[in-house]
Amino acid sequence: MISSLSVLVLLVAGLAVWTRVKASEIEARHPPQGEMIDVGGYALHAVHVPAPATADLPPLVFIHGASGNLLDQMVPFRPALEGRAEMLFIDRPGHGWSGRGGSGNDTPDGQAEAVARAMKAKGISKAIIIGHSFGGAIAASFALGHPEMTAGLVFLAPATHPWPGGIAWYYGLTSTPVIGPLFAHTLALPVGLTRVESGSACVFAPNPMPDEYIARTAPALVLRPAAFRSNALDVYNLKPYVTRVAPRYGEITAPTVIITGDSDSIVLAHIHSEGLARDIAGAQLLWIRNLGHKPDHVTTGLAVAAIERVAGRDVDLAATAASAEAALDGDQAACPGEVSAPG
Repeated sequence: MISSLSVLVLLVAGLAVWTRVKASEIEARHPPQGEMIDVGGYALHAVHVPAPATADLPPLVFIHGASGNLLDQMVPFRPALEGRAEMLFIDRPGHGWSGRGGSGNDTPDGQAEAVARAMKAKGISKAIIIGHSFGGAIAASFALGHPEMTAGLVFLAPATHPWPGGIAWYYGLTSTPVIGPLFAHTLALPVGLTRVESGSACVFAPNPMPDEYIARTAPALVLRPAAFRSNALDVYNLKPYVTRVAPRYGEITAPTVIITGDSDSIVLAHIHSEGLARDIAGAQLLWIRNLGHKPDHVTTGLAVAAIERVAGRDVDLAATAASAEAALDGDQAACPGEVSAPG
């Protein structure tokens, strides 16, 4: 007679094999699109768009948020800015096709250092740093650690300050030494696949998710075991990190624009975005009515105008913001589930 323990072992082994097969299928559908950049003992995957002869903007570096990869920023911004600037889209350590590196990359300052090394490897000495959500914490850390390389900052729905409450249970579970890897290699992917569509819709709500968003940006890449655990460690460590580092944001002197929505259900904009506007001298905060957590995709034109502003161009951001609000006035897309993440 088969014991209960034997059944459990067989079930776990079966889930592990199924996860490996499905992860391989996800990777086959979404292969690397860029190059691997050696940043000191491990490599970051990045898409580098060289400086065009027609460039009217400084180099631009894009940092994606939690549960994402470089495609999330490249899909909206590359076509909007092609021919105007040198661009670097980076898979953060442990995400997309990038290596994780050491434990230093478990916090935003380590990942900011990795971004700086990638920039130097591509000959970019100074750039405007654009950070979405969790990427906002990395952008702020970059400005603190490398002010000489920071031409300006654009924060899109950033997660940068300590917030009340906690995080979703699976982040803490996956961050644990033994149970975490076991969960990531067995249950995370099959459960996660059932939530990709609804979870992405919640991130956009109340704005509708673009029809091809999931196919084009490959959010399922984060469900692979190693990436899932990297993402969990990022989120698990974020609150203690920003609690320690946020008091230093007053040291940032780079031109800064912050774009946030009053209907963001992922981060508390009145804590993070208002906190940045308060802490960084001269920062301009744009509150957009009826905008959720995806200004990068939903109000791309406004984000481009913000980039132009921090680059020193004469741009009427108030008028552009008003136009963006008018375009979103009728959006009422519902969130079909619950999403719990600070970025």
